[in-house]
Amino acid sequence: MRAARRVGEPFPYPIELMIKGQGDTMAGKRGKRLNLYTKDYVVFDLETTGLSPETDEIIEISGIRVRDGKVVEEFSTLVNPGRPIPHAASRVNGITDRMVQDAPALQDALESFLAFAGEDVFVGHNIHTFDMLFLYNGAARTLKRAVPNDYVDTLYLARNCLPGQYRYRLTDIAARFGIDTQGAHRALKDCVMNQMCYERMGRILESRAQSIRDGAAGSGGNVPGDRVNATEGGSTPDGTGMQGAASAEVCPSCGAALVKRKGRFGEFWGCSAFPRCRYTRNA
Repeated sequence: MRAARRVGEPFPYPIELMIKGQGDTMAGKRGKRLNLYTKDYVVFDLETTGLSPETDEIIEISGIRVRDGKVVEEFSTLVNPGRPIPHAASRVNGITDRMVQDAPALQDALESFLAFAGEDVFVGHNIHTFDMLFLYNGAARTLKRAVPNDYVDTLYLARNCLPGQYRYRLTDIAARFGIDTQGAHRALKDCVMNQMCYERMGRILESRAQSIRDGAAGSGGNVPGDRVNATEGGSTPDGTGMQGAASAEVCPSCGAALVKRKGRFGEFWGCSAFPRCRYTRNA
């Protein structure tokens, strides 16, 4: 998928990367990292010339639009980086200078991809510390715009759904589910692989949520919603790491887990899908 860095290894640049010349205006409009399954989304993947979103370039963008858990449309384009592709990158993803010589520049390719994605939730593997930073930088630099889409990083989701896994690379997760990994490290193939993994993890989350719903139903509750959240010690769908996810407390508005929070007037129960859902009640 990328050149040279192992999935889960610390990224050499801060997550809150400041885009040169843009101040913090663009950063303030970025989406939130979610930790849930949703039926409608765009899974995407990038290939790049290296690891730095400031000094390296995107050379391939692929995406798959999913509705109700089913693939309905694909997007894929190579990108001309305007400079030679390092041999180390080509060795990983197989993309060469000749392949991109007639490809669109980043401005056109990224504009087309963001139009394809619309307001959908993004899904991708290891995107929190890699792909999203390249998107933020590229959009600010070439399009003078932010990328406000919320996103699900399946690396974090896999750690929740598959505890004890030795490695959490996309190919490892796919192999765990018996999904074909041939052709990995090209963007569209990785999208296909990741979409299948995400759906499988969605079933795991649904099974957990069903147990919660059964418990709530036994207490006279009713839990609707088309999103299923992953809750584990200290991890919440908004990625804030808040403690207190309740194994038997669910949001009656959206079906997400409720978490106990401390506010100005004391403790209260709030929806872990905040800010998309603003349900609260007294603790």
